[in-house]
Amino acid sequence: MDKLQDLRNKEVIDVFDGKRLGFVCDCEIDIVTGRLLSLIVPGQGGGKGFFSKSENIVIPWKQIKKIGDDIIIVETKRYTLYDNSDNNKEIVTS
Repeated sequence: MDKLQDLRNKEVIDVFDGKRLGFVCDCEIDIVTGRLLSLIVPGQGGGKGFFSKSENIVIPWKQIKKIGDDIIIVETKRYTLYDNSDNNKEIVTS
């Protein structure tokens, strides 16, 4: 398994519709088992500026199909957007 820093250098692509979701910015790990639960990719809601709206795409482990050298292939028939400004409050489910 790659380190988180290695995952951040990989682009996430959705095989369902061919959409480029972006690069991994974070991950969710079960601290008891040490297992990776999900990858987090910045949403398309804006830049990194102070006034920009920031939404994250959370991709559960079961939707990750392949982690390659340069890209991560996922199948997200459904993913959840979270609003960073409100303690990861769920705002949209696609």
